[in-house]
Amino acid sequence: MSAGEGAPAGVEVRLLPPSAGSDVALVAALTELVNAAYALGEEGIWRDGAARVTAAQMAGLIGDGEMAVATLGGAVVGCVRVRRLDGRTGELGMLAAVPAHWGLGVGRLLIGYAERLSRARGLDTMRLDLLIPTARAHPHKERMHAWYARLGYRVVRHGDLGDDHPQLVPLLATPCDLRIYQRRLEPAPGAGPPGGGAR
Repeated sequence: MSAGEGAPAGVEVRLLPPSAGSDVALVAALTELVNAAYALGEEGIWRDGAARVTAAQMAGLIGDGEMAVATLGGAVVGCVRVRRLDGRTGELGMLAAVPAHWGLGVGRLLIGYAERLSRARGLDTMRLDLLIPTARAHPHKERMHAWYARLGYRVVRHGDLGDDHPQLVPLLATPCDLRIYQRRLEPAPGAGPPGGGAR
């Protein structure tokens, strides 16, 4: 899939094949990308040295067919995790772009891909989670909240990070609220998987 409106010309998004989980260089690059993006975007939320994802975890996500990448001239400039939660709901997460491409449409392109892939899989709802500090305002998180709202996502409930990721709770540097967002996906009759990569 080529770049959409607002995204840099030449950006393509595709779902990585499970076999790519054995590509050590790719796994390392995606692990670094996600951890670097989250270190900037979630500054002050995690204890020093905490990593959003390990190389082993990233290899597993790729092996499970859950990672899509945005590339420009062959170089990875962004990624997103896409998975099925249940018979109706898809989830996107680990949305990250190279900082030099922030604000240029890569994130929107990745979200659009995740939504189309989920629709092609017969799902009608998209979910994403956002971790928000409760002790103080976090400018980046508030920008993300506003951005997701503009894309049609609404907070449907508040959760606890420990419910799905208990191993992450000790890494938090400050109390946080987990906001669960959803967006209804309009059906796309006759549309096949984007990029032919659905499984």
